[in-house]
Parts: sequence; C-alpha cells; structure tokens
Amino acid sequence: MATTARPRRSVLYMPGSNARALEKAKTLGADGLIFDLEDAVAPDAKDEARRLVVEAVKGGGYGRREILVRANSLATPWGHADVVAAATSGADAVLMPKVESGDTVRQVDAILTAAGAPADMAIWCMMETPRGILRAEEIAGASPRMAGFVLGTSDLAKDLHCSHTRERQPMLTALGLCLLAARAYGLAALDGVHLDLNDDEGFEYSCRQGLELGFDGKTLIHPKTIDAANRVFAPSEKEVAWSRKIIAAHAEATAEGKGVVVVDGRLVENLHVENARRIVALAEQIEG
Repeated sequence: MATTARPRRSVLYMPGSNARALEKAKTLGADGLIFDLEDAVAPDAKDEARRLVVEAVKGGGYGRREILVRANSLATPWGHADVVAAATSGADAVLMPKVESGDTVRQVDAILTAAGAPADMAIWCMMETPRGILRAEEIAGASPRMAGFVLGTSDLAKDLHCSHTRERQPMLTALGLCLLAARAYGLAALDGVHLDLNDDEGFEYSCRQGLELGFDGKTLIHPKTIDAANRVFAPSEKEVAWSRKIIAAHAEATAEGKGVVVVDGRLVENLHVENARRIVALAEQIEG
C-alpha cells in the first residue's frame, strides 16, 4: 500500500490506559495519534487499555487525525488480541513493535484479514532493533498493507550500545537504511522521539535534522512539542510559492511544446515538478 500523501508532521503517543488522555487527544493539534497498548501500559492493565482504546476510536471525534493503535508483540499474551481488536475499530493502522522480519508483517496481515479489517487498514512497523534495521527492505515489501515505519531510536540506541547524542551520528546509518527502504516501497517514515522535554532548542534541532534526512514528521511524547514539530515539518511559504511557480511554468512550456524549462535561471525537470506537486498538496492539506 503506497501510503497516501497526508500531513504527518507531529504524531503523538498517547497511553491507551488513560481515558482522559484519549479524550484530550481530540483537542490537540497533532496530525496523528498513536494509542499505545505496549510500553505505556502495565501488564495487569493491558486488557482494560485495549477496551478503552477500541471504545475511543469507535466513538470518533478525532477529526482528520491519523489514528494508529500500537499493539503488543505477537510473541506476548496480548498481541494477537490487540490486532484483532484494532482490525474493526476504525483506526487507520495497527503499529507493531520491534518488527524484525517480513514474516511478522505477513502474520499481522493474515490476522487483520481474518478479523474483518477493511482493505485500507494499514500496517506500520516500529524499527527499533539492529536485526529489524538490517531487514528494513524485506519488512517494507512484506505486505500490500504496509504503509509506514516509525523509528524507535531509544531502543535502538540501547541495543547499539551507542550514545544518544544531539547530532545522532551513531544512528545515522540506521535512520538512512530505514528511509531508503521506506521510499523504495512508497511508505511513510516517522522520526523517533526526543526524550528531554526541557530541551526546546535540542528538540527543534532534532526536528530539523529529521526533516533534512527526509522524514515526514516526528513522533512525540508530550503535547507541548506539537507546535514546534508542525512548524518545522510544514513546507515554508517560500517553498510553496516556488513550487507553484515551477508547476505553472512547466505546464506552460509543455503546452507550447518546449523541451527545456528555465525558471529564474534554474533548469526545471520533471523530477522537480513531481516534488513541487507533493509540497503543494501537503501545504493544501495542512491549510484545509
């Protein structure tokens, strides 16, 4: 499933066991929400959290926000039931943790289909282990339902025994491999979380680095970071204006049978126009 072009600038984790948080999410400016049944929920609260999340999603009220349900691993006592419950909840996708093979994706696909999930119910994968990163291409192409990767940089740093530095140099190879696989298969890619909520400047740096690397947006752990992520990952007015200009110039040149298009001294090719259309479409969705 080549993922639809939609804003994913800010995607906020919400604990599935917290009914107040699930309700508050309806008022937040995030482009997407991850209702978490995994790390954010204690073992003795898993079943109740699943019930709360399914009830919340079925109840609606989240507007245009993309809803992902992060299930527990299929290797746990709760994972299978999480996927079955998500299948007909109305969520946009189920997000699987610590995916390390295409087989896991195919298992999830089979469970969703058997449980009556609609054809457009997507699978997203957390990429957060060395084995998972090394198999990113296999995972990306494992199912027509595949729609996106979410980087789990905290777990990845732990497994790599690397430092979680501001520049994230120890993780750049892993980030790049995931982005390559995602783009090769038309998937979305979301950057990992920034853990220090008091480090506003560091958070913005992390967002800008993620944007430069090619990520669609940032996963977040607190609502107060939504505005900054939305600002950084949104196309700038200058980008949108330039994109519209070269789209118009290219269309005019094509209509006149011209093979070469030059705008303000810059050569414009089809690849530039294709990217310009993506930028304009994203800007229009954000505005709309």
